[in-house]
Amino acid sequence: MRVVITVRGDGDQGGAEGASAARELRQWLVGERELRGRVHPEGPADPEAGTMGPAADALVALLEPGGVAAVFAGALIAWVQTRRGSYTVTVTRADGTEVTVSSRHVRGLSPDEIAALAERLARPSGEGEGEGGNPGRAR
Repeated sequence: MRVVITVRGDGDQGGAEGASAARELRQWLVGERELRGRVHPEGPADPEAGTMGPAADALVALLEPGGVAAVFAGALIAWVQTRRGSYTVTVTRADGTEVTVSSRHVRGLSPDEIAALAERLARPSGEGEGEGGNPGRAR
């Protein structure tokens, strides 16, 4: 399962805050043994001359259903919870389904709500997504 992860900081001017946070998130994720070699910046490292490069605030993760996806979900939530500022992370699956996680929202979740969010993040594309626009909920 291929997912694209975008990171935005509240008040992000020009994307610099999101790009820095995306680098930090990547380092956090690859710190998990199961995710090493699975999380990369989106697009080629060196774009062709005269073309724009990939979004600096986006990562691509190649996950497998089950354990690897669960490790990804847990690590992503833990990273968002530890941020001092306010960040929004959007995980977009290949089928276009998005799950948005806001640091402001996640900090107030109960353990059961965190488990439900992790389950939504780890769920393979197209499996019973709910509706809703709240951060931390599938849309």
